[in-house]
Amino acid sequence: MTTTCITHIGSLVTNDPTVGDGSPLGLIENAAVVIDGGRIAWVGPTAQAPAADESFDAQGRAVIPGFVDSHSHLVFAGDRTQEFNARMSGRAYSAGGIRTTVAATRAASDAELEANLVRHLAEARRQGTTTFETKSGYGLTVADEARALRIAAVHTEEVTYLGAHIVSPDFAEDPAGYVDLVTGEMLTACAPYARWVDVFCEKGAFDGDQARAILTAGAAAGLIPRVHANQLSYGPGVQLAVELEAASADHCTHLTDADVDALAQAADTTVATLLPGAEFSTRAQWPDARRLIDAGATVALSTDCNPGSSYTSSMPFCIALAVRDMRMTPDEALWAATAGGARALRRTDIGTLTPGARADLALLDAPSHVHLAYRPGVPLVSGVWQKGLRAH
Repeated sequence: MTTTCITHIGSLVTNDPTVGDGSPLGLIENAAVVIDGGRIAWVGPTAQAPAADESFDAQGRAVIPGFVDSHSHLVFAGDRTQEFNARMSGRAYSAGGIRTTVAATRAASDAELEANLVRHLAEARRQGTTTFETKSGYGLTVADEARALRIAAVHTEEVTYLGAHIVSPDFAEDPAGYVDLVTGEMLTACAPYARWVDVFCEKGAFDGDQARAILTAGAAAGLIPRVHANQLSYGPGVQLAVELEAASADHCTHLTDADVDALAQAADTTVATLLPGAEFSTRAQWPDARRLIDAGATVALSTDCNPGSSYTSSMPFCIALAVRDMRMTPDEALWAATAGGARALRRTDIGTLTPGARADLALLDAPSHVHLAYRPGVPLVSGVWQKGLRAH
């Protein structure tokens, strides 16, 4: 098996506080990484690097773990350009929101849905993302939800059943009947393709009791809960996520002191995943990452890539937003976009560059990871290794 040594790394982010400078990022200057069989075999100073079959000279550039995008909605068709344009122009617009995407997705073929998914994955990979989670939620029928998950499962292990995105238009007059479908026939059809179950717990979507029923049924079917929580208003989502030991409470925009305390106390089980692309694209209130971090909560960053409220696949962009508008430091934002995302997916093999971890890493055309926030919008990722292989 061929080994590869990347040498002369100006600044290596390992996310291992026991090495390098002892910070949470575990920074090693003038570093090297040895890759063997898709795994990290060794990290340390270039001067001490062991021999390898092949070498790559980083020429003083920074290397970071590949981004872990733990929240996206990539199985869809169409876009909502007109809706976004109206919102940004200050005009009232009622295009149907998620229902518009539901109609387009239902009308698309399997091949069209998969081609769109693959296109977005390639776009994300070019920007340093090496692991992604994605959800169903734009079909809202048994057949359409199952096919979305089946398509997604070909491309990632992190597949989430989100039949409870909104109440299906087909059940507009019978939301209880739709909850029965989501927890019954639809769940049975979808569970074989998914690892996670999610619910949009929000006014206009599913209330606390409905969300509890959906997550409990999903857990009984072997799926691990995650929750769209407290995005648009204060509500029960965060508390429900903590109570049910969900892997993540996502959005966390409107939080009471009790919500923050609950997330802090559940820092080892429930990650607060913040999605600044949504606030950017909707001109909504920013989540207060500083408040969560200072309280002791575990925080992740993700893109929430979807055609309606956050149509970005760029983790570097989300890092820049988090630093500028959510009061995170560049170090905290990078950790949240890598190790934090791994925590939200309950993974220990990604999000770090330590011996035994998967060899997922990104080479930056910059001497430091700080440039991700310092130079927003600049395509700094110049190379990506995924499972030890360089992506082209």
